[in-house]
Amino acid sequence: MFICLFDNVLFFENVLKVYPLDSKNLGFLISLFVVLFSFIIFLFTLVSSKYTTKPILIIILLSSSLISYFMDTYNIVIDYTMIQNTAQTNLHESMDLFSISLLTNLFLLGVIPSFVVYKIKVEYGSFKTALWTKIKTVIICLVVIFATIFLFSKFYSSFFREHKPLRFYTNPTFAIYSLGKYVNLMASNQNIVVKPIGLDAKSLQPQNKKLHIVVVGETARASSFSLNGYDKETNPLLKQEDIVNLGDVSSCGTSTAISVPCMFSIYTRSNYSYKKGLSTQNVLDVVNHTNNVNILWRDNNSDSKGVALRVTYEDYRNSKKNTMCKDECRDEGMLVGLQDYIDKSGDKDVLIVLHQMGNHGPAYYKRYPKEFEKFTPVCKTNQLEKCTIEEINNAYDNVILYTDYFLSKVINLLKQDDETHETSMIYMSDHGESLGENGLYLHGLPYFMAPSEQTKVGALMWFGEQTKKNIDIEKIRKNAGEEYSHANLFHTILGLMEIETSVYNKNLDILNKHK
Repeated sequence: MFICLFDNVLFFENVLKVYPLDSKNLGFLISLFVVLFSFIIFLFTLVSSKYTTKPILIIILLSSSLISYFMDTYNIVIDYTMIQNTAQTNLHESMDLFSISLLTNLFLLGVIPSFVVYKIKVEYGSFKTALWTKIKTVIICLVVIFATIFLFSKFYSSFFREHKPLRFYTNPTFAIYSLGKYVNLMASNQNIVVKPIGLDAKSLQPQNKKLHIVVVGETARASSFSLNGYDKETNPLLKQEDIVNLGDVSSCGTSTAISVPCMFSIYTRSNYSYKKGLSTQNVLDVVNHTNNVNILWRDNNSDSKGVALRVTYEDYRNSKKNTMCKDECRDEGMLVGLQDYIDKSGDKDVLIVLHQMGNHGPAYYKRYPKEFEKFTPVCKTNQLEKCTIEEINNAYDNVILYTDYFLSKVINLLKQDDETHETSMIYMSDHGESLGENGLYLHGLPYFMAPSEQTKVGALMWFGEQTKKNIDIEKIRKNAGEEYSHANLFHTILGLMEIETSVYNKNLDILNKHK
């Protein structure tokens, strides 16, 4: 009863948006509470025993209080991809979510009821008595659930068929289901043998040295780029460069854990899976098969999500590598010493991937140096519910402004090598972000129910003079507004590197699809 009343506030709030509280829906709304109540009792009864009842209840109460906090605060869903994100998040990122409100919620809805459970004296009967009680309880719960659904079948047919996302907000039932799905996913992916692809890869123009940089953005939504018509000038430096802005690019997922491995994989969003991503080589491996390319991945985010396992990887999240870590390690630090790496590559081609910290939330105000605080007032807390929409947007937009500066520095670096190399930069964010639109914050919603703010990402390209000789730049500009996606990145990289291989698809190469 406690969990139904206090940990499912968002669930019932969303239900009331679809089924308003009136005489027509009142019976169904009461029945929905009864069904959830009975189903939770059913689940608890299955795992209850002398040695498990209290520990399981305490774990559920503590975790449900945390789940309710994040769901109520950011209007997110705890599905298996969100659990995957949590499992792959480092301590530094986790601290951005820490707040007094979180602790208060945990204490009131988790610690206090857990202490009550711990102190209550439970009389356990014999095994036979306990088993019979368990059977009776399970039968009663099932009878109540099915009878209630039958009585209000007209409502439940639409509830289950047309309003499926509502069930994702039940706490802790959907989180338990998602955890089971995640554990099964991890268990099934043990001892995976990575399938090689593109072993026939060869360079078509080995005499022309190439230097291409791919910048993987973080949480940068397309709608906050002034290049895409946003009313704030968030891209003043890129506007002065000869770039090709891709204004309609869709992400593979709504989280880093899904999007980053997907965007470097050979798969499109519709046929990508976590297992396929793990068990199949990616575009960096294909490029590596030519044996004529130095590949470097520099990371100022959590990690490469498995993409850079077989190439040179450098961690720039701490001051051991990153020399620009005054308040926190800045993306700009990944550029320090990069020219030396290029010079030492000799006659080999160079492919560099820079994985940004970018707009990683909710503490957007931490993601940029003070001098980039152009848009004010700014939300200076990770508790977004305490800020106005304007303050949240200003903090977020200041990070886009810093990314604009960072990308302009990448371009300036490439210009230094333009006479000796074919150069280019591709920038593409992993996913977008909700900033309070329709009550949604952050990202990670299941793709089918995610708004465009989470799926439409910032993306652009810059080409050096030597590279422009080999591409139809005017046709690329003309088609820049077409619909693209993360699936284009794999083949565009191969096209830029001028690599011939059976896994290359010209129709998915942004540079060559219209030739």
